[in-house]
Amino acid sequence: MMSKRPVPLQIAEIANGIMDPVLARRAGISTALLGSWDEIAGEDFADCTRPEKIAWPRRDGGDEAGYQPGVLTIACEGARALFLSHAQGELIERINGFFGFPAIRQVRIVQKPVSVQLRHRPAPQPLRGEAARRLDAMMEGIESDALKRAVQRLGTAVLQPKRGRR
Repeated sequence: MMSKRPVPLQIAEIANGIMDPVLARRAGISTALLGSWDEIAGEDFADCTRPEKIAWPRRDGGDEAGYQPGVLTIACEGARALFLSHAQGELIERINGFFGFPAIRQVRIVQKPVSVQLRHRPAPQPLRGEAARRLDAMMEGIESDALKRAVQRLGTAVLQPKRGRR
């Protein structure tokens, strides 16, 4: 008798399983769309756009109770929005090709920052006095220069005097 071992799941699968219902409810989109956005948008717009939500028409049960395509809101940075508006027909075709059915009938473009601005903090000041002696004592047994530099950076950041407590 063979026992079946459970197949390990990737963290991405677990996260997608948790996030997809939330995104679908709040924004009408899936993690698959977000994950494939760079290919869908193409190299001209991948770095300056981000899908935000899909607004689906209300179903009142009237004459047109069947399926109707939605409106995709896309965040786009500054002047690139003009170029995106000219290319929206092709973009709608790509999105619908991704879904495999006519999911989107219109694109709404909202100008806002998309790229994540990395804020570089200034390097911490070198330690002095007792804190510097403590860090040196902690690093005595380390032989690897690379590891020593890494511990030095970490220790310097951790042992810095807190702002406002000087």
